[in-house]
Amino acid sequence: MNNRKSNYLKNQKMGNIYWGYLMIAPTMIGLFILNIFPIFQTLYLSLTKSGAFGKVTFIGLKNYIDIFHDKLVIQSFLNTFIYTILTVPVGVFLSLTAAVLLNSKIKGKTVYRTLFFLPVVSVPAAVALVWRWIFNSKFGFINNILSLLGVKGINWLTEPKFAMIAIVVVGIWSMIGYNMIVLLAGLQEISPTYYEAAEIDGAGPIRKFFFITLPLITPTLFFVIITTFISSLQVFDLIYMMIERTNAVLPKVQSVVVLFYRYSFERNMKGYGSAIITMLFFVILLITYVQLKLQKKWVHY
Repeated sequence: MNNRKSNYLKNQKMGNIYWGYLMIAPTMIGLFILNIFPIFQTLYLSLTKSGAFGKVTFIGLKNYIDIFHDKLVIQSFLNTFIYTILTVPVGVFLSLTAAVLLNSKIKGKTVYRTLFFLPVVSVPAAVALVWRWIFNSKFGFINNILSLLGVKGINWLTEPKFAMIAIVVVGIWSMIGYNMIVLLAGLQEISPTYYEAAEIDGAGPIRKFFFITLPLITPTLFFVIITTFISSLQVFDLIYMMIERTNAVLPKVQSVVVLFYRYSFERNMKGYGSAIITMLFFVILLITYVQLKLQKKWVHY
């Protein structure tokens, strides 16, 4: 009797395991085909040279050696780091500020949330084209405002320093909506009893923010920072749509992903392009590893 019961439970457990694997199979197959397999394919392509009619020749590490002598690659990595360093701190700060304001007792919170979240649901290419018009040096919105104030218009998208500022502004504007929603969810998880206890002790809004809100929201803040870092290092659509191929300023603002696209698909140098994007992959991996190590010092779980 005991053996029959034990076999029944064992068979039921095995059945549950098989059903579990069957349920996650579509996701696992998609993950392997769309994410894992392309990683190994890119690693292999980075060791080859593409020829005519799809011919591929194995050349070892030559692409990686050539990268360190390519000024365009070095400049694109520099551009990407500048964009990330300028975008992430300001973007996260503004997202946190918006989330804190929307978490307070103000009227029309739903309207404000919708306005902040609109850039997230908008098509990136359309967003970039609108901002390209806003920053146009001849008939753009910003230069029209400046001319009304008696200030000479700025060549926003044709001078390197102003082009990078324009791209950074659009990048920050694009990221606030999503980050704000994530941080807002984190803020609403904080129990009101902490604030009630602090009020009894006479704590003001600033002390409550720095001693209650900020420490308790650090896990969410860490998630926002790490995902924003990764997405900023992979910036592509904003630069690709805002800066024309014939624009002389392109080498001074193009990111690594834009350069990867140009080499791989415009010049048909898929091996060299794969080596560039593999380098970026390892840079992102290293930065993420460092952030994971450092989070133990400031994130409170």
